[in-house]
Amino acid sequence: MIPATTFEGKHVALFGLGGSGRATALSLLAGGAEVLAFDDNPASVSAAEKDGITCADLRSADWSRFSALVLSPGVPLTHPKPHWTVELARTAGIEVIGDIEIFSRERARHAPTAPFIAITGTNGKSTTTALIAHCLASAGRDTQLGGNIGVAVLTLDPPAPERFYVVECSSYQIDLAPGIAPSVGIFLNLTPDHLDRHGTMQHYAEVKARLLAEAQTPIVGIDDWDGRSIADALATNGGLQRISHHEPVSHGAYFDGGSVIQMRRGQEVARFDISAIGSLRGRHNGQNAAAAVAALSASGLDAAEIAEGLKSFPGLAHRMEEIGRDGAVLFVNDSKATNAEAAAPALAAFERIHWIAGGLPKDGGISTLAPFFPRIAKAYLIGEAAPVFAATLGEGVPYEISGTLETAVAHAARDAAATGQPEVVLLSPACASFDQFRNFEVRGDTFREVVRRLPGIQLLGKG
Repeated sequence: MIPATTFEGKHVALFGLGGSGRATALSLLAGGAEVLAFDDNPASVSAAEKDGITCADLRSADWSRFSALVLSPGVPLTHPKPHWTVELARTAGIEVIGDIEIFSRERARHAPTAPFIAITGTNGKSTTTALIAHCLASAGRDTQLGGNIGVAVLTLDPPAPERFYVVECSSYQIDLAPGIAPSVGIFLNLTPDHLDRHGTMQHYAEVKARLLAEAQTPIVGIDDWDGRSIADALATNGGLQRISHHEPVSHGAYFDGGSVIQMRRGQEVARFDISAIGSLRGRHNGQNAAAAVAALSASGLDAAEIAEGLKSFPGLAHRMEEIGRDGAVLFVNDSKATNAEAAAPALAAFERIHWIAGGLPKDGGISTLAPFFPRIAKAYLIGEAAPVFAATLGEGVPYEISGTLETAVAHAARDAAATGQPEVVLLSPACASFDQFRNFEVRGDTFREVVRRLPGIQLLGKG
């Protein structure tokens, strides 16, 4: 745990007592703060009280005593309207911050030179975060991984000069971290998302860009309009590096379809072949790897250390996760693909696909995936979306309505093996899981277990 010593002796209001909220409250208490916490969920309040956190309805609190409101990132700060605690804090004239801000202040006080790599972007940030942390750890660095990836940042070990922090940051967390100043800040990309919480794409982009404002080395993906604009705005920063999976860059790193090429002031300085790394398959992962190469080099790793880390990266569960092989048939778990846009990278990454899709349908369906339909040998449709997806596939793509994931895996495995050719059985549902599974993790775990039970399967990685 990181004790929040920068709040020693201060009174702090805290709203939101999920996992990261409770961790933040305990960090504040360990640092000597007086904390009064609350949550709209009685079960969360009860769990916090069992941890020794004082809880009470903040509506009736004396806000003149508080020096700050610490808000969980899931609670609205601005849109669709400020949460009632935010309005009370603003009336009282106190700051509204989150756990990333507290971490930043602790680092600034106790170990300002501790390497701090912060990653944001609409897509790919979890994979990039995990990849960077893996490469650092495999090179023998003291590595702490946390943030939006699922490990509350204040549960990490306290800042120390040689301790590396690799932190995934959501837009909500950045919005609550006005003092964030990473040694390396990464902005991967921006597509429409979370507009219910940010109002407009412009505001969404502005929030994301704050991660880079005080970064010693800003690394910016330039494959979308917002990224290019942000990079142009940072052009006077001598540490700026650009990354791309579409075009060469003169300073930074880019993916050419098979390798990541690192450039420094117009000269190639290193080349990393990732074409045979299954966990980094696809152009989207080319951008992730380019970001990692730029960040790791800026953080002191040499080319050999980076190459070894890339080669041994196991990937993330449920994100194009290679589960196993049966002869020439590869089984891939992409359960995290809960809409069409998220499924597109996996469909683009393989030539012949036995596609398991469906679940609780999202607006827009799968019509945007039509360019990838020629790659689909057959589709196996499950859940509520099956009839709608079947109508979209029409006569152009062979399909069956399998109904359940178990049936889909069995039939896809049978059909793929019968061809005698290299084939992929891909779970990339393009749907939410809620009609048949509690979440995408349970759906992916079920797929993994069903594949594991197939006769003759050779498990790969975490399979």
